[in-house]
Order: sequence, then C-alpha cells, then structure tokens
Amino acid sequence: MALLQRLLAYASSAFGLPAPAETVPDGSEEHLAATALLVHVARADGVLDPAESERLVRLVRRRYAESDAEAQGLIERAAAFEAQTRDMTSLVELIGSDGSSPEERTRLLAMAWSVAGADGDLHEFEEALVWRLGKLLGFDEPAIAAARDRGFREPAGA
Repeated sequence: MALLQRLLAYASSAFGLPAPAETVPDGSEEHLAATALLVHVARADGVLDPAESERLVRLVRRRYAESDAEAQGLIERAAAFEAQTRDMTSLVELIGSDGSSPEERTRLLAMAWSVAGADGDLHEFEEALVWRLGKLLGFDEPAIAAARDRGFREPAGA
C-alpha cells in the first residue's frame, strides 16, 4: 500500500471518517501532495479568496494538469486530502523533498508564495506558513526569499 493510501486510511480511522474510496494512481502522489500544500497555503488566513482560487487553478494547470477541468479535479481531491491530514510535514514527505530536484522544490515554494499573495494581502500567518514550508523543503533563508521574489514576480507561471 502506498504511503498516501496509508496516511488516508490512518486519517480516516483516527477521525472517524469514512474510508477514502478513491485511490491515487501511481506517480501522482507527489502532484496530489504538492497541490494539497498549495491548498493549505490558500486556506491559511481562513478565507479562500476568489483570486487565490483562480491563481491555484492556473498554477496547478500549468504544472500538473492538461486542462482546467483536470486541474480543478486535482484541486478538489487535494482539498479533501488536505482537510483530512492538516499536516504540512507529512505532505512535504509525500513530495519527496530529499528525492526531488532543488528546482522542483524551488518551483513549488514559489507557487506557494504566489498563492499566498494572490489576493494582494499577504497575511502575517500566510507568510510564516510559507516560510516554514521553505524550511521543510530544505531551503535556507536566502533561498526562501529568492523563491518569494520569484513567486511574486511570476505569479502565473511560478
């Protein structure tokens, strides 16, 4: 059983939720986990602003999907998974922060900054959350700041 399925089963039993019906195809766990991290960032200030939702769809489509409908489906699955786990560390482990390339991790961090700032108001909690994500991804402070600049400079294609 893949790690993601084990985590879903654990979250379901721990919180008394129904067992997840949908399995994740091989090779897409990382995309689901990365999208769940972006959803987590988008929800960080307690409000999923329309601008954040729109940015999320554009970023997911550009990196992980071939159509808006596919991106929306991935976001919906990721949102359900994120709601069950609520654990950023587990999500980072699923994307394989040690095995993924520095460029992929930088791109994900820039995407997180882009989502956090999509509504034009970077809340202090959002900033702290994305900074923590950068640390979990293995970056030092200058690299996190560079990813922030990249995410704000290239919001649609981070």
